[in-house]
Amino acid sequence: MVSPAIALAFLPLLLTLLIRYRFYLVLLYRAVLVRWFYDLTTGLTREERAFRYVLTHATPGEPNSILDAFDSWCSSVEYISHIGPKKGQILDKVVLDISPLVVLELGTHCGYSTIRIARALPVGARLITVEMDERNAQISEKIVRLAGYDDDMVELRVGASEDVIPRLREDLGVERVDLVFMDHWKRCYLPDLRLLEACGMLGRGSVVLADNVLFPGAPNFLRYARSCGLYQLRIHRASLEYSHGIRDGMAQLEYCGLQIDT
Repeated sequence: MVSPAIALAFLPLLLTLLIRYRFYLVLLYRAVLVRWFYDLTTGLTREERAFRYVLTHATPGEPNSILDAFDSWCSSVEYISHIGPKKGQILDKVVLDISPLVVLELGTHCGYSTIRIARALPVGARLITVEMDERNAQISEKIVRLAGYDDDMVELRVGASEDVIPRLREDLGVERVDLVFMDHWKRCYLPDLRLLEACGMLGRGSVVLADNVLFPGAPNFLRYARSCGLYQLRIHRASLEYSHGIRDGMAQLEYCGLQIDT
């Protein structure tokens, strides 16, 4: 049995750890424990619960209203790792700055970032969004259609990115992608980037924007982007979506198509 003296000796260390990692503990509570509780008590998935909230709190046909409803739910009800409003502004600016005609989104989840991209696109632009989870894809499509975007502007493909990318040209007639937004499994960032290169989907000036490269992190992706000589790299530093005190960032890669000085 541990004596009271020894227990008291460890108390300052315990308090220090709790203070240092308090934001991560809050994230663990909101993202895992709360989700488990509602999964058991409602019989619905987290994404289905979010969809129901949006249906009752947003105005159909108004993208901003749908995004606001998502932000409210993720901030005050349950946590979902959407890009969120702060990093969403970075995404908005990138889309507006480059005015892409063809956008490839890898990982739509519930459609939040899809709507952010779609509302900033120029007339005649095309957004292809890929989601591996079929149930999440169904929810995303409902959300995107609720926002007022049809198949001509936003096309959803269900499947793994490694299967969809090689067939972009044959199945969808895509010759080049102007903007790629990555927000799917972080371990897929680098393989998918290399696959896009191999399939000739990136042209000079194409931009790849990748979320969560600092937390949870995509170190191999960043290492490659810095060392391969094919990209100009910029890191947009920000906090983790719907959280405080957890540092994160987005990587913006501009494809140069040749070896450049680093």
